[in-house]
Amino acid sequence: MKTYRSTLCAVLLFALPTATLAASNTDLSVKGTLTPIACTPLLSNSGLVDFGKISRHDLNADRPTRLRDQTLELTIQCIAPARFALLMHDNRDGSATVNSEIYYGLNHDQSANKIGLYALHFDPAHTVVDELSQVYRTDSTTGGKAWSASNSRSIPIGARSYLGFTDMAGSNAGPIAIQRLTSQVTLETVIAPTAGLDLSTDIQLDGSATLDMVYL
Repeated sequence: MKTYRSTLCAVLLFALPTATLAASNTDLSVKGTLTPIACTPLLSNSGLVDFGKISRHDLNADRPTRLRDQTLELTIQCIAPARFALLMHDNRDGSATVNSEIYYGLNHDQSANKIGLYALHFDPAHTVVDELSQVYRTDSTTGGKAWSASNSRSIPIGARSYLGFTDMAGSNAGPIAIQRLTSQVTLETVIAPTAGLDLSTDIQLDGSATLDMVYL
């Protein structure tokens, strides 16, 4: 569950003619920034969470069953302080039992039933950034154009919302530059009611997601 993202961005600008007569040409501009800064994200246990074998008798037939929470340690190391945000891409898109950007799927059973979902929570209280004594989280639903007021509440990482960290509570300025971040993240997993699953054979939990870094 780690990824490396290129920092080359291209913006295409098409200039349309304003004259009343049609022009025979148009302009194209390609812009971007190449940065020497690079960061490496790593998850403990190679990002693997294995629940082993779970008996159907330990699962609810008529309502979802929440499995025991699991924790992983995320480390992000940059060669120099960098402003970045995090989001997550579901490699089993469309298989979560609840349609929300914070829930990720566990794939399907052999009869194409959705097995369940999971979420990955970040808690500022369990996050260490460089030499800061306290960390706050901030998020953006506008691709980094605007940021929420930073606070210390835990939050599940989304597939479309940016998650960043700062050193000041109540700030709308967005993430600060960070060289090293470590965070204990919590995985919450829910299995669908077994009455709606095909348990004629073993069902393999098959969640897969990519934690993505976006340079700001």
